[in-house]
Amino acid sequence: MATHKVGGEVDAYCTRCKLTLAHTILAIVGTKIARVRCNTCNGDHAYRGAPGTTDRPAPTPRASRASGGLTRAEKIIISFEEQLAGRDVANAPRYSPKDTYSVDQVIQHPTFGVGLVTAVRGDKVDLTFRTDTKTLVHGRGGAPSEKPAFSPPVRQATGPADKPQVAAEEVPAEAPVEESPATGD
Repeated sequence: MATHKVGGEVDAYCTRCKLTLAHTILAIVGTKIARVRCNTCNGDHAYRGAPGTTDRPAPTPRASRASGGLTRAEKIIISFEEQLAGRDVANAPRYSPKDTYSVDQVIQHPTFGVGLVTAVRGDKVDLTFRTDTKTLVHGRGGAPSEKPAFSPPVRQATGPADKPQVAAEEVPAEAPVEESPATGD
């Protein structure tokens, strides 16, 4: 732990600003910071460390009497290759959102490569690949949806806004105007 002194700076949670900001140390009791002043709002308050940090030492894991002196279980990391060991990777089906998958099934994805199904939730499936875990859809095989036919918009007659528009079917056809031969009068 860094040694702090009165007048020095430390990051602390400001109760007025509601943020972790730089503070000036005002008082130290023993080896612990007791009082600080926010460098942003100049508010004085008791020292509160940044969220997630503590000045207490980390607790040591205690041995359990029931387990015969064993400590807590340690996290075991299994590599991707070890997870695929003993599985038929060569005959893995190609991924399709139409197909349905089950846990521990090996899938061949066109972009991400070989993956292992680790969880199934409704129409979603979690696939673990060599570099990442992706959530993809599955079981959407229903009948192929028909694409809607294209129909161009119908042109509508425009006119003054204060006169009602007459539908195209109701407009009477005008008689063609015949041109008369020009006379020399």
